[in-house]
Amino acid sequence: MTTARDLMSEGAECVQENETLQDAARKMRDLDVGALPICGEDQRLKGMLTDRDIVVRCIADGGDPSSVTAGSLAQGKPVTIGADDSAEEALRTMAQHEIRRLPVIDGHDLVGMVAQADVARSLDPEAVGRVLHEISQE
Repeated sequence: MTTARDLMSEGAECVQENETLQDAARKMRDLDVGALPICGEDQRLKGMLTDRDIVVRCIADGGDPSSVTAGSLAQGKPVTIGADDSAEEALRTMAQHEIRRLPVIDGHDLVGMVAQADVARSLDPEAVGRVLHEISQE
């Protein structure tokens, strides 16, 4: 059985909840990613932050990204998948929640991320097409 651990990209870097959005944007630029997990001081996942969140939920509203923190944009309980859960469960979770990046946890520790590209590289094209279609529903 293929698991989320088999699909994921390891070494997901967090933006700390007390870091500014400007710091988060720099980290995204340096890592060449469009989203970062938000971690608390306890290193537990608090949410996800996307480049779109920074633009739409801060800058467009007149916020100052040099003073607004990443944690202030975390909303609700983050959607995750267990590292040993099946690839099919990861795909169902991504489709159900219409998310393109899925944090992978082992216990309470963030161990990686499953992104659309990981899915596309690893699974049968029919399954990939179905999931991408479901994720992209408006």
